[in-house]
Amino acid sequence: MAYELTRAERIQYRQRQDEAFQAGEAAAANLRAALALAGLVLPSLGNDGPVGCRGIVRLGGCSTAVADRLAEVIAAGARARAGHDVQP
Repeated sequence: MAYELTRAERIQYRQRQDEAFQAGEAAAANLRAALALAGLVLPSLGNDGPVGCRGIVRLGGCSTAVADRLAEVIAAGARARAGHDVQP
């Protein structure tokens, strides 16, 4: 016999799902804004909904030019955070 969730457990699960969805929305918006600062757009970037009460962000596909530019921006940011020269 399968375990059936109580009403309270279903409500709590739904609340965690809602929180995960909101976290995914916020993370996608933050990433979209950061990419815009670098002049980059990932066309399919978006919230992929909660999976197991975790927010999931769909990054999607992009051109090789955008992928290369994104790699440059990430590397420059990583070097800057490490205290190194930002020049590639």
